[in-house]
Amino acid sequence: MTQQDGIKLVDSHCHLHLSREQPEDDPSAAIAAAEAEGVEHFLNVAVNIESAPLLADIAARFPQVSVSVGVHPSAQTADPSVAELVRLAAPDTFVAIGETGLDYHYNEGDLEWQRDRFRRHVRAARELSKPLIIHTRNAAADTLRILREERADEVGGVIHCFTEDWDTASACMDLGFYISLSGIVTFRNADSLRDVAKRLPLERLLIETDAPYLAPVPHRGKPNQPAYVRYVAECIAEVRQCELSTVARATYDNFFELFPLAKA
Repeated sequence: MTQQDGIKLVDSHCHLHLSREQPEDDPSAAIAAAEAEGVEHFLNVAVNIESAPLLADIAARFPQVSVSVGVHPSAQTADPSVAELVRLAAPDTFVAIGETGLDYHYNEGDLEWQRDRFRRHVRAARELSKPLIIHTRNAAADTLRILREERADEVGGVIHCFTEDWDTASACMDLGFYISLSGIVTFRNADSLRDVAKRLPLERLLIETDAPYLAPVPHRGKPNQPAYVRYVAECIAEVRQCELSTVARATYDNFFELFPLAKA
């Protein structure tokens, strides 16, 4: 991959501070590598509350990086109240609440604590009028139920690293959510996801890496990085039988439409 075609991309979901290839407080190498591939903006997503000061510092030093506040559904960490989430995420530095949601893949037993955590995040997002970044795995029905019950459609957001079927995608879009596709769409066994990629309205599509996880083909199994979001865009363009520039332009514009506090 070389940036010679004027393509502008956004990595709508990455964890620059979690890379093992660099210090957690210095994502400059990963940013530079991605910018060489046309990636102009990065949403560095929180997985716990403790990282909020670090993420705020990264955003202050790198204007092309936006950040969020939230606790991953599986994180065994401090569990914030609505008031604490609102306090931390109130500055314009933080463009979204998340990632939050439900993950029934790695968790067993009574998961009401996870659903309670999710509800608090939605309530904080509504109080701040900021969009949500949703993680859902093996929990589509409960995720949709809670989004409806907590009136998440008032703020909208994105279902990140989407891996569900078309009916779930449609239900999420009915609630005002965007659908973000990751490197999983390039995997050999991801035919059903590529079908979703083909059917999604361009105006509801985002792309991401989820770096340092889920590297796309041809780097599957290796540490992921934001530079690889271009592979995701190329795969979607191939599936949709359109130009790469079409996918890039749509996902770039969609990102700043959903996250108006992010600086283009």
